[in-house]
Amino acid sequence: MAKTSMRMTAEERRESVIHASMIEFAERGYNGTSTQAIADRVGVSQPYLFRLFPNKRALFEAAVRRCMEDVRDAFLKAAEGLEGKEAREAMGFAYFDMITDRSRLLMQMQMYVSTFAAESAGDTEVGEAVRAMWVDLWDSVSAAAGMTPEETTSFFAEGMLINALVAMGFPPEHRIWEGCLKSDGC
Repeated sequence: MAKTSMRMTAEERRESVIHASMIEFAERGYNGTSTQAIADRVGVSQPYLFRLFPNKRALFEAAVRRCMEDVRDAFLKAAEGLEGKEAREAMGFAYFDMITDRSRLLMQMQMYVSTFAAESAGDTEVGEAVRAMWVDLWDSVSAAAGMTPEETTSFFAEGMLINALVAMGFPPEHRIWEGCLKSDGC
């Protein structure tokens, strides 16, 4: 029986590059990631990579955009048909499930750190793009759950605390989690 090979479409290849970029940037940050490492992970040449994305910044922004879109979409799906406290709780549990994928959590952490590093080096375009995506996430979540500005602030502050606790490796049964993932606390 002859073996048939499945060829990826350009869009499928682009998606695989974005996924590989998320993993590489998550592990090494913007400055520590080479486009060659991304190309190697996908199994394409570096010139092919640059046909899909004009430069490393475009790869990073695509990875950040995908990460933010995934979080936003998970929040909106979880909050569907809910409001207020119930929506916040559902979104919190959906988020906690998402960040059990260590690469996803690290990608989020790297986008904040890499934005700071890029801007410290005089590259403001990365920061502008990341902030615009963050505002979209903030506004989408706030509107979907019918939250006040104070509730939105609290929701995202608790999410950042959860990021830090998970990144540091605190097991769910540790006392530091008391009050978290419950209706009255993170």
